[in-house]
Amino acid sequence: MKVANLVGSRFKERPSDCVIDSHALMIRGGYMKFVGNGIFSEFPTLRRVTAKIENIIRQEMNAIDGQEVLFPVTMPADLWEESGRYESVGSELLRFTDRSGAKMILGMTHEEAAVHLVREYAQTYTKYPFMIYQIQRKFRDEARPRAGMIRVREFTMKDAYSFHTSQEDLEKYYEVCFQAYNRIFQKAGIPEVVTVASDSGMMGGSLSHEYMLLTPVGEDSIVLCQECDYRANMEAAENKIENLLSGQTEELQCVETPDCKTIEDVCAFLKSDVESSCKAVVYQKASNGQYVVGFVRGDYEINETKLRNLVGEEIYPAEITEDASLVAGYIGPYQIPEDVIYYLDVSLKGLDSVVAGANREGYHYTGLNLERDLDQPEYVDISKVQDGSVCPCCGKKSILIKRGIEVGNIFQLGTKYTKAMNMTFTDENGKQQYPIMGCYGIGVGRMAASIVEAHHDEYGPVWPISIAPWEVELCCLRADDEECKGKADELYKKLQSAGVEVIYDDRDVRPGAMFSDADLIGAPIRVVVSPRNLKESCVEITTRDKSVKEMVPVEQAEQYVKDLKAKLFAEIESQVEEYK
Repeated sequence: MKVANLVGSRFKERPSDCVIDSHALMIRGGYMKFVGNGIFSEFPTLRRVTAKIENIIRQEMNAIDGQEVLFPVTMPADLWEESGRYESVGSELLRFTDRSGAKMILGMTHEEAAVHLVREYAQTYTKYPFMIYQIQRKFRDEARPRAGMIRVREFTMKDAYSFHTSQEDLEKYYEVCFQAYNRIFQKAGIPEVVTVASDSGMMGGSLSHEYMLLTPVGEDSIVLCQECDYRANMEAAENKIENLLSGQTEELQCVETPDCKTIEDVCAFLKSDVESSCKAVVYQKASNGQYVVGFVRGDYEINETKLRNLVGEEIYPAEITEDASLVAGYIGPYQIPEDVIYYLDVSLKGLDSVVAGANREGYHYTGLNLERDLDQPEYVDISKVQDGSVCPCCGKKSILIKRGIEVGNIFQLGTKYTKAMNMTFTDENGKQQYPIMGCYGIGVGRMAASIVEAHHDEYGPVWPISIAPWEVELCCLRADDEECKGKADELYKKLQSAGVEVIYDDRDVRPGAMFSDADLIGAPIRVVVSPRNLKESCVEITTRDKSVKEMVPVEQAEQYVKDLKAKLFAEIESQVEEYK
């Protein structure tokens, strides 16, 4: 391939609408083009990267006995009605009707399609276990797509589904997939990806893990312990709080707090600490609009995912109307209206005396003691973990919050889908059973963008050689010089014949422009042929990460490049763990 023929333009200026570096570099480098909100087309450069990622994924999925299939993008609604998700999933699921009026959906995930594909095939225990996977376009109508390929509406994803006759067999295979995922990210050049316990969300199931690339621009909060191996997504992280008790209780008093509707206003007015206050966060059930209140200590935030899981259905931030039983800004757990569901967070447990709303316009309680003033209060974990919190694993105050990008996930789904869709098999005793499922996903485009985010400089991506669009970029600095062009052409042919993926820039442009484009293409190895170097019968060979810069005799250049390529691949392979 020659740069002169490469479809997709490269330019210097950073696009004004690109918030993170990977988005800016992939637009500037001619990797993708904006089509619509959260929708992009891929130029050849990015397609070469994603194809290599897909090949790595296929290698590892095939190595653990995965069988590749292909599900439809468009599915009839009745499949999702069988599982119950047609109604339970929110507006992320794109619903429409076809010309005959039949209800249809665009697939955002394919559990239903997987069950539909194999439920007639796998009717006896002798067919189990097995795993099927696909690499497919999907559509998820994200409310806030952002950051280029990091969060989009249309995307390419590898999703795999395993089927088992027992929980023990699922757990055994889950560990195999866990290791396969580690190998995928290691082969792709991002061994720094970490696994965290996560919330299963709309997927369901009893256990799930996410694979996170730690980066300050990540949209997920990751809870890490600095003393042990505890790691979890903020949505699933257990909040362990030790309140320091004063040893003194106060009399419950209802005091006037005019125009004080926030915790900060109330505590400032009463000259009390936020840590001894009770904050109310109000939601409503999506099914019937019933109010749900989460109470947390004033310096903590509600973890909406934890609260939603407790409620058992979708919730949304409440709109408190004038005829509601709740009084906005003055809501508290003491004598709260009976038509309201409320939960007390563990951050409130053990506090001797707190400030809380009095459920009366313009008033708050002081001296509220939940153990004394409420009837057998129960505490649940519905708050977000904070820096310096107590680790639920080792018990030390060593929790650290970092940001990360989710590049993969695995779930133990159990019988959620097989039972709902009436998929059964006959076991060895002749009894009908529901198969137990696992689910394993990787976003291909997001993974490519995440790699750029982790490996770039101000000039462009620094691609790992295993997924780089080209392994080598050959630059001829003077195409109008007969000797220079001749040597560069000859080396181009030799490298191609040797099986090296090389992109050749022989355009009549300034060296600065040529090198700027080379940085944006990001090939791990660069070979520069110039009249000045040829005076010494040499070419200059460098690596994109600047770890290598050598003047190599022209006749040795081909072998040097092949050896350097082998060395870079060996460095990648040295990071890939063996199956246990």
